Amino acid sequence: MSGVRWAGCVAAAVLAAGLATGCSGDEPEQAAPKATVLAPGRPGEPNKTMTVGPTSPKPPTAADIAFVQMMIPHHQQALEMSVLAPKQASDPKVKALAERIDVSQGAEISAMQSWLKQHGRSAGGGHGGHGGPAASPSHAGMPGMATPQEMARLQAARGEEFDRLYLNLMIKHHEGAVTMVREVLSKSTNVQIQEMAKEILTGQNAEIVRMRDLLNQ
Repeated sequence: MSGVRWAGCVAAAVLAAGLATGCSGDEPEQAAPKATVLAPGRPGEPNKTMTVGPTSPKPPTAADIAFVQMMIPHHQQALEMSVLAPKQASDPKVKALAERIDVSQGAEISAMQSWLKQHGRSAGGGHGGHGGPAASPSHAGMPGMATPQEMARLQAARGEEFDRLYLNLMIKHHEGAVTMVREVLSKSTNVQIQEMAKEILTGQNAEIVRMRDLLNQ
């Protein structure tokens, strides 16, 4: 297993484990532990013992729920594009990149589905990791989504034509995800969603740079 592929697998596993923490068995999220500290009193007054730390985690907002419900089909389309690469791409580096995207975003989909289940919400389509088309009319307005016509072109492309089309479509797709992430980070109060969004932001920005480098080779 190459270093790049291994790094992608590790990052995906860490993100999935972090987002799924507290999700197994549909148990409620646990609050951060409290701590007891000694607070100095005013002159002439005794010191006081105080308990600090949140009493309970903040519940997800409507923005948190909407972000996850949209990011799942967004990721699913990335998988639909990436599973074509093993047979249709000509550049081994494009194939390796597509495999990394397939592994990392598949793990993120599973983690997001678990998070929604914990909060009593539906994934809004339930295609799973490698299910049916994600470019339905209800999802067409999401940033970066490929149109049905673009998907048809990609499915028909072979060799260097596939490589170029895949990279261009995936760059646009990743840039759309980055837009969605930045929007939720400006609104979210849920620690798990903030952590997940930051992981997606870091990973997809790095892949955008890598894909642009491949196009310029």
